[in-house]
Amino acid sequence: MSEDQLSSLFEQVRQGSLSVEQAVSHFANQSQQKSAILTSANIDLDRSSRCGYPEVIFCEGKTSASLVEIFSTLLESNQRCLGTRISEEQAETVLKQFPQAIYNQTARTVRIPEKDAAFDEKLIAGEIAVLTAGTSDRPVAEEAIETLTWMGYEPDFILDVGVAGPHRLQEQLPRIQNVSAIVVAAGMEGALPSVVGGWVSCPVIAVPTSVGYGASLGGIAALLGMLNSCAANVTVVNINAGFKAGFIAGLIADQKHSTS
Repeated sequence: MSEDQLSSLFEQVRQGSLSVEQAVSHFANQSQQKSAILTSANIDLDRSSRCGYPEVIFCEGKTSASLVEIFSTLLESNQRCLGTRISEEQAETVLKQFPQAIYNQTARTVRIPEKDAAFDEKLIAGEIAVLTAGTSDRPVAEEAIETLTWMGYEPDFILDVGVAGPHRLQEQLPRIQNVSAIVVAAGMEGALPSVVGGWVSCPVIAVPTSVGYGASLGGIAALLGMLNSCAANVTVVNINAGFKAGFIAGLIADQKHSTS
């Protein structure tokens, strides 16, 4: 059981909506239930207590019925859901089953608030920035943004500030110089993260995208360029890995809040 879930349980007891006996029973059930073996998956229900956040579902290759089953199980365990790489057909089925779900077609993600949670949960702003070199990098950047939103953050999204027009980044510097982490999505030669890294004191998480002409090799050129960055604060995730970049940025911001 996560700290948030435990706090919610205590609050319900304090308000009188839950008896002490009911709370003890609920805590015991949650503590014992580590996983749920379904017809198509073995869901890790204990991940939030170990790793801070619930299991994220990679939707590609799964049937729509399987996704409904998985999301239902997570929601019944009072966990908020995030699904990545979801198709339009899968999303249509999920939205019918869960009207409260939030589908981002560009990012190919779906978020479902935990059961009985307020729809307009307050997000933490001003901690993380997400940048793209070009508008073609937007789908990967939006996957990072949806991940951060699921984690409770409202990132500052700065679009189309690639190195072909260096003045565009300079105009946005005040927005990125006081954040805890920056995600930079770039294709082509992948130069933008190195430039950003030279302007800021926080970690820069570079995401190579599969955008570019033939010699970009589906993002490999950008990946190699980012791995060879001379900016010491730049680290790199896999090609098109917006989820991974967003998650790491969220964990970095979490560390600031846990020590403040």
